[in-house]
Amino acid sequence: MNLRFLETFVWLAKLRNFRLTAEKLHTTQAAVSSRIATLEQELGVRLFGRGDREVTLTLEGSKALVYADRLVRTTHEMLECMKDRSLYTGVVRIGVIESIIHSWFPELMTRIHSVYPQLEVELAGDTTIRLIDQFSKGNLDLILQTDPVLGADVQNMALCDFPMRWFGAPHLNLHGEALTLADIAAFPILSFSRNSGPHRFLERLFDDRVGRQVHINCMTSVSAMIRLVVDGFGLAMIPPAIIQRELADGDVRLLQIDTEMPNMVLVCSYRSGPETPLFQQIATVAQQTAQDFARGLPGDVARMPAAELAADPWTLSPSATHKEI
Repeated sequence: MNLRFLETFVWLAKLRNFRLTAEKLHTTQAAVSSRIATLEQELGVRLFGRGDREVTLTLEGSKALVYADRLVRTTHEMLECMKDRSLYTGVVRIGVIESIIHSWFPELMTRIHSVYPQLEVELAGDTTIRLIDQFSKGNLDLILQTDPVLGADVQNMALCDFPMRWFGAPHLNLHGEALTLADIAAFPILSFSRNSGPHRFLERLFDDRVGRQVHINCMTSVSAMIRLVVDGFGLAMIPPAIIQRELADGDVRLLQIDTEMPNMVLVCSYRSGPETPLFQQIATVAQQTAQDFARGLPGDVARMPAAELAADPWTLSPSATHKEI
């Protein structure tokens, strides 16, 4: 059975259109039709029902698709396994949030260059919301951020978790006290970009626990937010993992709050498919890098990911006593 014909079958089942399938496979509609007809003749069943604008799988076609997809994937995996990764060329477009850039991303770049020395990395640093938008438009191949992405052929791989804590400048003299959310709300609040997971969480948290709307200053730049905390402009809920230097230098102080904060869950989202095995391989390198980073730090700084990715890790949970750090 011809592998190219099976690939054509798999793509036509996904795209449901002869023209789109032909464009995807860089061939003609006539060639697509001929390959499907040959497969139907070999299998002795009708794989598709033809409509005016699109095709739909028959019952027999749905059964055959399971095996065809498995055969195509296994064949491509075997071919990739035999390849010398050092010979990979081309460009991979990676989107990444600043919280990762400020922690383990430099090590990831080192590892990618070591495994794929001829591969070019095109980097886009941005917020999770914007990265997902660019990924959805096909402008990025792989994104490292905080929210699982839903979509056809999109895979989400858990990386690691960053606990979130409150920090302020030493001269505010808040680090020796047990603070309430009302105490925190008396100061200017700094947070990640508007409508991000942390921002939405803080809005709900203050509304629910303080009983009034608290003005939150949203920052698209993590570096700017850290700078403002160091200078004493306000307080921020951020991961300790991204301010290890400032903590060591005594430029910021950890604050003890009576309410537990959620973890920042880090996720790698990429498109999977027989023609894009490189993305999965790079995602695996990213996962290994993130988890090696987490293993080398205390659990209150970085943690191994949960068994399953939560649909929304920023949901408001019942109040709990904050654990001593």
